[in-house]
Amino acid sequence: MDDLIIGAHVSFNKDTQLLGSVEEALSYQANTFMFYTGAPQNTNRADIDYELTKKAQDLMKENAIDINHVIVHAPYIINLANNGSNYDFAISFLKQEIKRVETLGIKKLVLHPGSHVGLGSELGIQNIIFALNQVIDANTNVIICLETMAGKGSECGITFEEIKAILDGMKYPEKVMVCLDTCHIHDAGYSIQDFDDTLKHFDEVIGLGKLGCLHINDSKNEQGSHKDRHENIGYGKIGFDALLHVIYHDKLKGIPKILETPYVSFDQNSKERMYPPYRFEIEMIRKKEYNPNLMEDIRAYYK
Repeated sequence: MDDLIIGAHVSFNKDTQLLGSVEEALSYQANTFMFYTGAPQNTNRADIDYELTKKAQDLMKENAIDINHVIVHAPYIINLANNGSNYDFAISFLKQEIKRVETLGIKKLVLHPGSHVGLGSELGIQNIIFALNQVIDANTNVIICLETMAGKGSECGITFEEIKAILDGMKYPEKVMVCLDTCHIHDAGYSIQDFDDTLKHFDEVIGLGKLGCLHINDSKNEQGSHKDRHENIGYGKIGFDALLHVIYHDKLKGIPKILETPYVSFDQNSKERMYPPYRFEIEMIRKKEYNPNLMEDIRAYYK
């Protein structure tokens, strides 16, 4: 069995659904993947097709993709930190999304904690706790993975301590874990270059047993910039060697690692079609060797 569980963010459309997602992941030589069940910025959702789901699950088994390592990402229109006019909607829609994830047979749902939008982080965190306790009950079969955030705007969940405060408020703490995003924690001020120290701090505050998945992304920004702008692996301020250390860290074996790096275009000044880098980034990661011609190889493949 492959010790490295590596994949990327893939598409999920109404015509092929989960089957299309699996096929896309396999085209990247991935053994896991993550997807939205619909557009992240709206509520439009196609009914889950049982036949497509069954075919997808069979294809995963044939290719040694463990469905327990597959991730769904909740839409970012869900904001649990602000208890304004959209609060009830956010709670209701998250409940619906959990049902969809359960129907697909997937066990983990990554969720941005939310933005307090001027209420202050303390009240924002209390709103998140209240909402999650409305959403999660004894019969919930999906684990919510709270994503570590970069600190852009009024985001909650910037520090490990803020994430821990949410976890401490859960009625069903066993059903909530953490998604650690390398770009986000770098932009929030944590060091990836000194990742052993950062991971030690995470373990002391939250506990490694609570780590459900990782998002592996380089960053366009300096450490502590609070901007959240992802970059391709090895092309950003974190760097290939530091990210490789995270990916192959002995204490993170068996934890799914998902790439969310930017698509690549032939002409950076145009708005033409963008192409996924994941096949090439995963190959680079598996070889443990930085490819300085990554962009050229991607463009040559899709040309």
